[in-house]
Amino acid sequence: MFIVARMAQREWENPKPWDPESKELENIWTVKNFLWLSLGSITAQGCDILPKAVPTRVIAASWWFFSLIIMSSYTANLAAFLTMQKRDFTIDSVEELAAQSRVKYGLLENGSTQTFFQTSNNPLYQKMWSTMKNEKPSVFVSGNLSGVDRVLSTKNALYAYFMESTGIEFEMERKCDLRRIGGLLDSKSYGIGMPLNADYRHTINSAILVLQESGKLMTLKEKWWKTERDGEPCNRVVEEETDALALSNVGGIFIVLLVGIGLAYVIALFEFLWNVRQLSIEEQLSVDLEKIKIVIYVTKMLGHFITESEMPKVHSIILI
Repeated sequence: MFIVARMAQREWENPKPWDPESKELENIWTVKNFLWLSLGSITAQGCDILPKAVPTRVIAASWWFFSLIIMSSYTANLAAFLTMQKRDFTIDSVEELAAQSRVKYGLLENGSTQTFFQTSNNPLYQKMWSTMKNEKPSVFVSGNLSGVDRVLSTKNALYAYFMESTGIEFEMERKCDLRRIGGLLDSKSYGIGMPLNADYRHTINSAILVLQESGKLMTLKEKWWKTERDGEPCNRVVEEETDALALSNVGGIFIVLLVGIGLAYVIALFEFLWNVRQLSIEEQLSVDLEKIKIVIYVTKMLGHFITESEMPKVHSIILI
């Protein structure tokens, strides 16, 4: 902008409009004013000075478009980041659950899960059992349904409940707000209670193995866990982490900015040379008489004041 504004004739104006006889011309696009325009564009506050020439307007428009896309992308990414950050307090494993004290956790009182924690030799599970039995108010419940209801009703999801994986899967298919974390603490199978040395025990064992190997048990589980249910199935979408914007995401807008700057330079140079040609034809100035002053003029262009008489002379020198 600083260079193009000095090549554009319309950016040189009389700093004293009340004095039409003044021969001094001023260019308002100093580095200070250009930075002020840039800041106003980024913050969407505008600016009290605006470009008048076509090439400077092209640069300003390119910068405005660039600022709009960059700030919009930043705002959208920031909003997504802050939204994710608010719910970033998640627990993904038993180890993470045991390492914190914000989320309380409990289980079915006098159930098999309680027996597992009580009799475990794992230091982690021993620590968790000690924590649970010392919690006030009690984190134990009288039934699995009560435990599930407590998970759903506790504010800010600050209660976790241990129960069998099959029961968790069943409840998750019917209550979409539930979430399972971590893997299995232990692996055991369900059995059917029978009298000691019952004659039909081996027959039933064989039948169960056949059902398991043929996939019939899995089919029955799919039916009663997922198909035979009230309401729509839970559509569980895995939340992805919000990534920061990479340069490749906004690279196109940098190209637009560079193209705009290049176009502005071409237009400014064309206007500059065209004005030079017109002035040289009108005034029929001699090149030899003016060559000595070109260095003086170019030096003055780097400032923001020149005299009106200096501009046409140099224009004619450059054209010829």
